[in-house]
Amino acid sequence: MRLSRFFAPTLKENPTEAQIVSHRLMLRAGMIRQHAAGIYNWLPLGNRVLQNVARIVREEQNAAGALEIIMPTIQSADLWRESGRYDDYGAEMLRIKDRHERDMLYGPTHEEVVTDIFRSNAKSYRDVPKNLYQITWKFRDEVRPRFGLMRGREFLMKDAYSFDLDYASALHSYNQMIVAYLRTFARMGLRAIPMAAESGPIGGTLSHEFIVLADTGESAVYCHKAYLDKPIPENVDYNADLSRIVEDWTSLYAAADEKHDPKKAEELGADLVSARGIEVGHTFYLGKKYSASLGAKVVGPDGNQVEVEMGCYGIGVSRCVAAIIEASHDENGIVWPDSVAPFHVGIVNLKVGDKACDEACEKIHDAIERQGCDALYDDRDERAGVKFADMDLMGIPWQIVVGPKGIAKGMVELKRRATGAKEELSLESAVSKLSVTI
Repeated sequence: MRLSRFFAPTLKENPTEAQIVSHRLMLRAGMIRQHAAGIYNWLPLGNRVLQNVARIVREEQNAAGALEIIMPTIQSADLWRESGRYDDYGAEMLRIKDRHERDMLYGPTHEEVVTDIFRSNAKSYRDVPKNLYQITWKFRDEVRPRFGLMRGREFLMKDAYSFDLDYASALHSYNQMIVAYLRTFARMGLRAIPMAAESGPIGGTLSHEFIVLADTGESAVYCHKAYLDKPIPENVDYNADLSRIVEDWTSLYAAADEKHDPKKAEELGADLVSARGIEVGHTFYLGKKYSASLGAKVVGPDGNQVEVEMGCYGIGVSRCVAAIIEASHDENGIVWPDSVAPFHVGIVNLKVGDKACDEACEKIHDAIERQGCDALYDDRDERAGVKFADMDLMGIPWQIVVGPKGIAKGMVELKRRATGAKEELSLESAVSKLSVTI
């Protein structure tokens, strides 16, 4: 992709309305622009990152056996009245009427809808277990949206819902999601720690928030130091008993501010780390809260009707983009992990119009693209300083700098954004080195 043809309206100065790092850098890098309070347009650069995050979430959900569906954003109020949540949910729910004066709402969550899908189509114990998920936009009318994507009103979310015959199998489904979440966030370059949490308006009796430690996090958190370098589960068999993995990740002390118990932490002998945290995911064991109120039953092996056990599991996909920036940036801009970066390589032409430089840049761009790697070629007629600043601001993980002096020697400069390390290589060697990082 040529930068001259791309749409990335970068800003030199920090926008006055942006109070936290991720909001400032997303605006400056041309990733997003505000449409209304708490509602944002995603521009091409931001959308590429958003889609990469969603891809990782989707791959890990699929690997754990969840099945993707699409549910409507506009929901009937009748279902919410059945569950008893229509009047209880609060002002965050955007309530509307259609032209026939029927009560509708813009979905803040989808427990009612997915339970209706299940009760209408699943009849036997042979129809469970099932885990249905979607990645879709949701709306919650926050009283004071702030901090860009951290506390917006419209957001992209992955929400999954499990259905099981009994508590033991429901707990297994819950554990599957805990392990899938650990792997999901690690692939994004995030260390997300599961912390015991309140269930809130979702309901249920078991709940964990996945918290990323960051200096600009929304709330204070406390966790055992061992969480900072605990190895992420690999080669997971999701059909096996996962309780040991989950116990290993949830038995050490970890709590957000409202659940912090200094006495309990001391009794457990926890080597505590006190930090700020950003919630990027939440898991809930719901029990029969929705299956009972909405009549989601199957015929059990003994021929009797059984209300199914449920769980729900959310990941803030758009919030993850902001969380990654909060956890990975420097004074020059964003430092994207390779897995979510909008482009893998940035090519900087220091002298556009110079035949040798132009030809070398084209050759590098084509070679990288043939390897299945996305490259952003800065072919603008701009000063070198502007080009370097924009590449660092956008956080492109690898940068190849092509200039007349280097090309005269058959050499280019390869820079690693995360470390700032630079090396002079032949054109072929630079491309070859990038091929092993894809």
